[in-house]
Amino acid sequence: MLFGIISDTHITDRVGELPDEIYDKFKNVNKIIHCGDITSNGILDNLNSIDGVSEVIAVKGNMDTMALPKEIFLEINGFKIGIFHGDKIYPRGDLLKMKYYCLENELDVLISGHTHIPLIKKITIPELNKNILLLNPGSPTVPRFPLKTVMSFEIKKDVLKPEIILTCFGEKSPSVRD
Repeated sequence: MLFGIISDTHITDRVGELPDEIYDKFKNVNKIIHCGDITSNGILDNLNSIDGVSEVIAVKGNMDTMALPKEIFLEINGFKIGIFHGDKIYPRGDLLKMKYYCLENELDVLISGHTHIPLIKKITIPELNKNILLLNPGSPTVPRFPLKTVMSFEIKKDVLKPEIILTCFGEKSPSVRD
């Protein structure tokens, strides 16, 4: 299964619309995950209209007024995946607090936004024989990183393959911090 992951679009409150390039980047995904700060219902409808996309999964960000869940938990191919905006983590993007959130919720993967900075971070906990994968797609419209980004995330059997997609250059660039 191939997911497109997006966050912090801030449509109408900071930018007018989602760049057309995003729709092209997500044309081959099965599902899209939006990690919040959507700020416009129309964006979810637009993402849902991409050919081949069977579902858009979205959580409420701190700037959203829509009736969306604050967090979602999924189980796919034996991996327990948590999705939330990230505003419950303070300071913003704190890796230790995200690790503990994953342990408390028995997660293998945590997908979040809020920082506007892309992240692929694998955390190994040898004493628990556990790996945790933290993912953040950054922002395609208002990044706090030099580049506008989204993410693809493939789950095949027991393999997890995330990739950061640079939306301003049309290239894929893996970025793992160990």
